[in-house]
Amino acid sequence: MPLNRTFLFAPGNHARRVEKALGLGADAVILDLEDAVASAGKAATRKPVAEALKRPRRCRGYVRVNAPSTTYCYRDLVETVHPGVDGVFLPKVESAADLHAVDWLLAALEREQGIAEGTLDLVPQVETAAGVARIDRILQARSLRPYPAPWRVKRVAFGAADFCLEMGIVPSHEEPELAEARARIVLASRAAGVEAPLDSPWFHLRDMDGFRRALERSRRGGFQGRLCVHPDQVPVANAAFTPEAQEVARAERIVAAFKQAEAGGAAAVEVDGQMVDYPVAYRAQALLDTAREIAAKGG
Repeated sequence: MPLNRTFLFAPGNHARRVEKALGLGADAVILDLEDAVASAGKAATRKPVAEALKRPRRCRGYVRVNAPSTTYCYRDLVETVHPGVDGVFLPKVESAADLHAVDWLLAALEREQGIAEGTLDLVPQVETAAGVARIDRILQARSLRPYPAPWRVKRVAFGAADFCLEMGIVPSHEEPELAEARARIVLASRAAGVEAPLDSPWFHLRDMDGFRRALERSRRGGFQGRLCVHPDQVPVANAAFTPEAQEVARAERIVAAFKQAEAGGAAAVEVDGQMVDYPVAYRAQALLDTAREIAAKGG
């Protein structure tokens, strides 16, 4: 499974920032056609975004199109999707119908472009009151799909800025006001059988200590990675979602001890003073799998 610790936004209309972002070590880069581009420049930005994602790069490359309710979304998709694109971020998703429409169009573009069906990743951004309130129904889009094909929605992303604007929330620095929305998105994601979600960007760009605390809350709260809006955030977020050496060593002890206990007919064993049963063993194995993926990437 690919790493999803860091997704770095870059404004699609700023060639230098795009080029820099693609080489910074994020797991993925999102070239933005939405918030970073004024209405007058959206059409002209599609071609340079498409061209940038045709060039060689070390990370996955996504396009954030405009919301499905806008007049820009259709042309954004048609003019930027090609075999060099890994996926699409879809902002302000509020219904399963939004996903079905864009999923159908991506399937048509895959056929047209000679891309294997279901290859393009689709990441819904949940960032409105309606989106958070309907998150369960949004994630039921797979079961309500009107035609059989590989389902491309593997994870969702939370967008706190637009959510706060719509809700009239003025979050304090540690953002306890957003804890309920975050928990709801994590719970709905796992109940629907998709991956852990991606957490919202952190906009206090000069407060790296605060960012580290926010990352720890994200990790402990069930998120698998973080959206980033500044290059300096990438190494900090990568480190936060990378298991530390002592965590890996403990996970290795847990997995080894549990396998030995299981071979002897037991389903529980004590490791470092903690009872280890199947959930704990599975969590340890997942941590080891993540550590191996990071090591294989050279991180």
